[in-house]
Amino acid sequence: MMPNFHTLHTLPSLWESLKAETRDIWLYGMGNGADKILAVLGERNIAVKGVFASDGFVRGHAFHGMPVRSFSEVCALYPPNGCVVLLCFGTARPEVLALIENVAKRYPLFVPDVPVCEGALFDEAFFAAHKEELYTARESLSDENSKRIFDLTLAYKLTGRYDLLRAATDAPFTDRRILELARVRRMADFGAYNGDTAREMLALAPLEFILAAEPDRRNHRKLSEWAAGVTGCRIVCHRTAIFDAVGEAAFDASGNRNAGLCTGRADGENTVATATADALLAGEHVDYIKYDVEGAEAAALRGSAETIKRCRPRLKVACYHRSEDLFTLPLLLRELAPAYRFYLTRKDSLPAWDLDLLCVPISE
Repeated sequence: MMPNFHTLHTLPSLWESLKAETRDIWLYGMGNGADKILAVLGERNIAVKGVFASDGFVRGHAFHGMPVRSFSEVCALYPPNGCVVLLCFGTARPEVLALIENVAKRYPLFVPDVPVCEGALFDEAFFAAHKEELYTARESLSDENSKRIFDLTLAYKLTGRYDLLRAATDAPFTDRRILELARVRRMADFGAYNGDTAREMLALAPLEFILAAEPDRRNHRKLSEWAAGVTGCRIVCHRTAIFDAVGEAAFDASGNRNAGLCTGRADGENTVATATADALLAGEHVDYIKYDVEGAEAAALRGSAETIKRCRPRLKVACYHRSEDLFTLPLLLRELAPAYRFYLTRKDSLPAWDLDLLCVPISE
């Protein structure tokens, strides 16, 4: 039986389970995610035996002083169930998910949940401290499927269980159906990256207007180059971070999809202009807003209060960058958009990314 909110307190904590584990623990994958997981393991005095990558991805390199092995080498060392594996990278690519599934068939596979942005770890203490707020956020959701995804996501975050994470997904295109995206004519794309969402929307609906905001210089250049070639739709591109104030802020200028304010350092070298949605739109009407602003979603929503009140647009808000997003964002939106229905959706990916709060105005 799948867990629900009322049985979450009975589930074993990932970190406590790892601390009691007698089998060797291996990291699967490298990079920023593995750095964060190793840091938590170190804080809790949990030893790691080594690190491996999928066959074909090993080139004699090392990670944190450990030689990177291949999955085949690990299989030669341990029989089925003979060690424990922690997945340390993220993906939504079907071919990579298939490789991960092969690992999960041979060894117990866990996917530690560490926040994309800095902040609190979602562990048993975090859940206990915010249980009431989480329950209030859960009860604001408008259908049982959203509550199912909410419960399974919490269960995964507490246990790290791979099977619960894969179960916490929706049917394809659920977001399109709930938001009725084919009816959208005028949209704001906050965290526009290189225009991928806007391109998708142009294929779904006869858009007349897109306001796209992307803070990263290289991503913004690609966005602007693409927009310049689009006909039949007015596209306005801004190189700015959507926030709750107009000004300037420290910014992570790494150029990847996760570049944003939450990982920026106040070193005076990497800064970006900030703007509120209300100021940027300046009275322009929109009927759909997407927020995927790498941990600044709460600030971006606060800076959209007048636009939400004036236009009553459909909203799609990423809520996976910070541990508290699952309750702070729904509760904030209850204040900003009281006459709305709220839904939670998640596309199949590892770890618990692509988790979105969909907000639909109630017809008057």
